[in-house]
Amino acid sequence: MIREQGLSVSQVCKDLDLTDSAVRKWLKQVSDESAGRPGAGKPLTPEQQRIRQLEVENQQLKSDNALLKKAFGLLRPRDEVIHQLTECLVDAKKAPVSQWCRLLGMSRSGFYAARQRRKEPKPVSPLAVHAKAAFEASGRNYGSRRLSAALRANGLAVSRYRARQLMRSNGLQARWRRKFVHTTDSHHEWPVAGNVLARRFKPARPNEAWASDITYIRTRSGWLYLAVVLDLFSRKIVGWAMAASMPSELVCTALNLAIVSRRPAPGMLVHSDRGSQYASQAHAALLARHGLVCSMSRKGNCWDNAVMERFFLNLKMERVWQRDYANHAEAQADIADYITSFYNPVRLHSTLGYRSPSSYEQQHAPAH
Repeated sequence: MIREQGLSVSQVCKDLDLTDSAVRKWLKQVSDESAGRPGAGKPLTPEQQRIRQLEVENQQLKSDNALLKKAFGLLRPRDEVIHQLTECLVDAKKAPVSQWCRLLGMSRSGFYAARQRRKEPKPVSPLAVHAKAAFEASGRNYGSRRLSAALRANGLAVSRYRARQLMRSNGLQARWRRKFVHTTDSHHEWPVAGNVLARRFKPARPNEAWASDITYIRTRSGWLYLAVVLDLFSRKIVGWAMAASMPSELVCTALNLAIVSRRPAPGMLVHSDRGSQYASQAHAALLARHGLVCSMSRKGNCWDNAVMERFFLNLKMERVWQRDYANHAEAQADIADYITSFYNPVRLHSTLGYRSPSSYEQQHAPAH
């Protein structure tokens, strides 16, 4: 206003309510800047600009360094994690050991001592040895719950979470995978029985209620069909039969084997699905000859025979899907070994309080 419009200092001060001294000071500063004399508004020289830039970069580096120190603090200094990180950085040859140790806040002697400890063989704990033995004895199928129960049965107080830690630290992982295929043929003209069992899967005594079903086994020589009879009291397999096809004779053979080995009293319940094999005249005649009561699942309801479905799933997860059977004979021998050598006498069942079917029967029904 003073320089361009020609107004006086006093007029500007009056109009803008400013002090005379302040306005005259601003006028002198503008004159000095225009004349190139040193003053408050003089532009920075290139050297001054470089110094100011270095100050900004230095401040940023200090902030980044403080942030990294806080981050490295989360890695728990003087622990194996920070030592392993330092070793990776040193192996990358980005900086010498002394520089990394200074940056990460650790001593060189501590770094070399940790490296030496990792090279030395780790002592094997007796508990890990027992855990590996129990896991291998299960065919590498037990999870943390059953492994914990197996160790407790051997006199070792191991919780489920401790068993899970042992499995993780020793690389023990159950080999499970699921597959489901529909095998029941209920489209037939044979008479079907009602659902007498009604999902009462926990009878009070052995030979009070049996469950039966058919499944298939894949081999390189074609399908192998397996019929099984299970005592619901102890979940024990009491009869089974295998063949390259699944006529009514297959289920009759399995049931007849169970009858011969267990000698049930008349009136015992035998439950199955509505498959044509179980509704056939041969199967009905076998039940009638021994005075056994027939029970069948409701149409399209697999839960009515859930215990058998679970057994077949366990069989396939724990044995069949881990094998590649060349022929029927190989599959028959392996499945029979699973039932007689592992499932009945050894495998722990959560429903039975983590006991095997054979030991559960011996404990609760010694007379049988």
